Parts: sequence; C-alpha cells; structure tokens
Amino acid sequence: MKLTLAVSAVFALVPGAVSAAEPQIVSFTQVPCQFIESEGGQDRGFKSAKGADCEAINKRTGPQRLGEAKTMELKPGKYVFRVFNKNVPYELGFWLRGASLKERALLPSVSGGGLTAGKTQDYPIELKPGNYVYSCPLNPTPDYRLVVK
Repeated sequence: MKLTLAVSAVFALVPGAVSAAEPQIVSFTQVPCQFIESEGGQDRGFKSAKGADCEAINKRTGPQRLGEAKTMELKPGKYVFRVFNKNVPYELGFWLRGASLKERALLPSVSGGGLTAGKTQDYPIELKPGNYVYSCPLNPTPDYRLVVK
C-alpha cells in the first residue's frame, strides 16, 4: 500500500506523467450516411433505412462533402475512437486504415461492427505517422481524411 501511494505521489508531481500512457479519446457521432464531427458538426439530415440508401446519397453529395470536410490531424500515439450510433436503424461499424494501398500495408488499422442504434463502441489503436482514412462501410460514408504527424 505504501508503495502504491508513493508511486501515485510521484506521478501527481510530474504533469502529464499519468496521462501520457493513457489513450486520447476521439469521439464521433454517426447518423445516416455521415460522421457529424467530420463534416463540421453539421447533421445533414439524410434519411436511410439501409446502406444502399447511403450509396445513392454519397454518389450525389460525397465529392462536395469531402471537399468541405477538414482533414483531421493527430500526433502519433495511443487513441480510442469512440463511435456513437445516433438513431441509424441498422448496424454500423468503423474502419480506420492507411489512405493508400501501400499505407494500408504499413500502417495500423482498426475496424469492427456491431454498433446498433443508441450504442457507443470503442476502437483502440496506436497511430504511427502517415495518411489515413476512416469511414463506416455498413453505413456507407465518405472516406474522411486523417493525417498523423
């Protein structure tokens, strides 16, 4: 017990010593066909009962939306991408990967599904420098850009 308290006291005196090892949280909210935060916080109000609806919406609006979306920039390190399904009536997921074929082979990736309406799911990853994209293949969204440097 004394050792634990002594170690805790040392970390308390060194700013950032504890948080440096803990992952940073990046939160996203998915609505039909989009990640709200990735598009400037604007819920575009798309309606979708299935993934095919989003494919048609993205074909019509995707290039413009990606042109307006800002590239997210992060530093290398540990992260948890926390994704919330805000009332999308079908299962969602998340996929973060290298932006090009070469980068997909060299950079870490994380993916998963099972994200039903009203649920939140965490996707932990340790990011290395490089160019990434992230999306939801089940709620087809554009490939949003992320740069780690």
